[in-house]
Amino acid sequence: MENGDVTVILIILILLVGYLIWRFQRWLDGTGTRRRRIPRHSDIPQDDVVELLEGAGFQVLAGKTKIPITMTINQREQLESRLFIDYFVQKEEDIYLVKVAKERKPLEMTGSSVRDMLLPYSLIYPEAAGILYVDMTLSKIKKITFTIEV
Repeated sequence: MENGDVTVILIILILLVGYLIWRFQRWLDGTGTRRRRIPRHSDIPQDDVVELLEGAGFQVLAGKTKIPITMTINQREQLESRLFIDYFVQKEEDIYLVKVAKERKPLEMTGSSVRDMLLPYSLIYPEAAGILYVDMTLSKIKKITFTIEV
């Protein structure tokens, strides 16, 4: 082996080790995880909810968005479900997810009920500033944020 061959091999090994260390650090930081994009639709329905949100100073970015979920049980059986986010809105630099109250499934304002019903949305879009819960019967918007201590 020539002296030049050893130098080329060392350079390749140094670059490979540097790349692996960089990828490992990205993995540890969690920046390599795939983030969901905040959708932006041009076809937003003009309804009472949109008027209430815009009246409160929010810009509606997107309407109803479906998030498909696939679950695997015992590495064999697959179940499918979905979550729906009613709207995505923005106020200043902050983006919020919007859930509209439903008569048949009202949200009790207790810690466990709010957690069970709304925390999954916050975990899917951690970059969102919070969740807006819109109750059209009272024409109220409640801003809900989660702080998780680990």
